Amino acid sequence: MKRNLLILLFIGVVLSSCSPQPASLIGAWKLTGYGPEDSLTPAVTDAEAVLAFGKDGTVTGSAGCNSLGGDYEVDGGQLIFGPITSTLMGCDDARMVQESALMQVLTGTAEFEIEDNTLTLKNKDMLLVFTSATAYP
Repeated sequence: MKRNLLILLFIGVVLSSCSPQPASLIGAWKLTGYGPEDSLTPAVTDAEAVLAFGKDGTVTGSAGCNSLGGDYEVDGGQLIFGPITSTLMGCDDARMVQESALMQVLTGTAEFEIEDNTLTLKNKDMLLVFTSATAYP
């Protein structure tokens, strides 16, 4: 009887180690859309808007015009952002609207969800949608 229980326990451990692991926030994410959930705007095509989340609790990236950086902390399904600093260049209207939306979501606390290769960040009524990217310099 004990032997059967040990075998079942061993099989359970092996099977649980084979189950898919949840996707990680750590790494680079490319913006694909932003705006209110019911009317997402596609990301500006010639503006590389990318966020990179580090294991050390830092986030860096570009909103498509300006570089940005700051700290974050994960609390369950939420990201708590520290102050995000940014360069202050001016760009065309489309990039500046996109940048404004991105900075709005990165202020304070945002809900996040990772499904497959898609990261969704939501803060109040503003949504950002990213796909997994290879890297961010």
